[in-house]
Amino acid sequence: MNFKLPLLLLFFISTFASAQQTISVKGSAPYPATQEYTFICEKYAYSGEINVQIAKTEKGGILKLTVSTGSDKARIAGGVYVDLTNADVIACTDKNVKESADGKTTAYYYFTPAEWLKLKKTDIYAIRFIIAGGPDISGNLTGHFTAYSKVKYFSTAFDKTKKTFDTAKEISVL
Repeated sequence: MNFKLPLLLLFFISTFASAQQTISVKGSAPYPATQEYTFICEKYAYSGEINVQIAKTEKGGILKLTVSTGSDKARIAGGVYVDLTNADVIACTDKNVKESADGKTTAYYYFTPAEWLKLKKTDIYAIRFIIAGGPDISGNLTGHFTAYSKVKYFSTAFDKTKKTFDTAKEISVL
């Protein structure tokens, strides 16, 4: 009897300790994913940020981009460029896999196995994307935007801590 309680407690702790983020695209099986990063997008007037999450699949990976929009017609559209810190660029084509709910729009892009290997070795520097919408949407809410991997928006010159997300480290763990 005394042995069962610690064993049961260990089981519950290990279950919660191994809890991980996942991404499910249009009802597919969930894929293991990184945490959701908030990249800073200074020129996007509506929110100034975009949420980025990356998942591992059998054939490479998935990039999930979510942004708040001021209109139900606004969508992330077209291709996306993922800029890495070593100056490599990964071009993701639009496969038209999108969702919209609660004032946010989400788009999914896919990585090849070769692109996945690059992501495992090098951190993401920035993501370039397009928000498109109807003619009644304000001009500063649509257009071409760049979101940067910044942990904090403001810092001082004396702050020597790393100011970007460790995306390569988290991706290599997946």
